[in-house]
Amino acid sequence: MSHRDLIPANLLVQSGRLVGVLDGGSFGPADPSLDLVVAWHLLDRERRATFRRHLQVEDLWWKRGAAWAFQQAMGLVWYYRRTNPAMSELGRSTISRILDDPEI
Repeated sequence: MSHRDLIPANLLVQSGRLVGVLDGGSFGPADPSLDLVVAWHLLDRERRATFRRHLQVEDLWWKRGAAWAFQQAMGLVWYYRRTNPAMSELGRSTISRILDDPEI
């Protein structure tokens, strides 16, 4: 199962730990790398490396996750440009993280 929309707004964090996930209406069978988009939306380079290491994500899946995050981020930038600038900015910051990563 894949959430398909693991962005910061759908994550509940308390004391630096994940305690819940919102907006599960899109759960369904999908490419497992879709759930890796959270790494690109939320984590800096060091934390992404830790996340990847602990999940033991192979290169192919990692790059697919980055591609999904890039596709989603591009949509966030234009779709929310006027109605939700914070979401639009999330898209821009995600794209920057992906473009700044030497492995991608």
